[in-house]
Amino acid sequence: MKTWFITGASSGLGKEMATIALENGDQVVASARNPAALADLLQAYPKRVATLALDVTDFPQIEPTLAAAWECFGRVDVLVNNAGYGLVAALEETDDERMNRNLATNLTGPLHLMRAAIPRMRAQGGGHLISITAIAAFSNEPGFSVYGAAKAGLEAASSALVGELEPFGIKVSIVSPGPVRTEFISRSLDTVPRHPEYANTVGKFDALLQRINGRQTGDPRKAAEAIYQIAHSASPPFRLVLGKYAYDKFAKQLKSLAAELDQWKAVGLPTDFSA
Repeated sequence: MKTWFITGASSGLGKEMATIALENGDQVVASARNPAALADLLQAYPKRVATLALDVTDFPQIEPTLAAAWECFGRVDVLVNNAGYGLVAALEETDDERMNRNLATNLTGPLHLMRAAIPRMRAQGGGHLISITAIAAFSNEPGFSVYGAAKAGLEAASSALVGELEPFGIKVSIVSPGPVRTEFISRSLDTVPRHPEYANTVGKFDALLQRINGRQTGDPRKAAEAIYQIAHSASPPFRLVLGKYAYDKFAKQLKSLAAELDQWKAVGLPTDFSA
């Protein structure tokens, strides 16, 4: 049995992860800005679930919330950075408030959470940090400049954490989903007044997102089951790509990067000092 701490657990993928973990006999500390939305989990699993209020952008709240999470069941084996907030805007269109809020939700907040969890996991002899990122972190679209940057930063930080935390038995994984059929587009995706100059780039991507809302190909329950599987694996992957859309997009970007690397090898490679 493992004990989970999940952010953004009141709906969508976070709720599915909590449900799957509980159905399989694990314990869950579920956090959300509005923990009342988790009442059904408390009623169904009163002995194996605890709920905490947490807004990941409220940095002073994070340390005491993590302390409370450890007090609930004595340990946390799996911490999942799931809370997320999207923003569709060209960089030029993005105001300071939206930029700062997005970075705080998708990057800085998760970094604070992991920093608070690491000494506790080290003391208990191990753990697993799992961060839900996005395929946009690796292969981005017009309009996701800030959102993709935040998720890419989380991926880069996680990559460094692998080496930092391996001596302590703490595993690190990132999960890269494509479009998952949750309420993310309708509830957690902000937009800005569109500059006419971006109508054919950002505007088209925004329109695409609205068209697929409710018809996303990703099944949130199957995604949660995949995440549960890596959390219970003795050798989990660093990166788990979810769904055909994300897999195809990831593979295409890898191919493009390899071709560009080779194309410019003669320019970039000879820039070291001569032996």
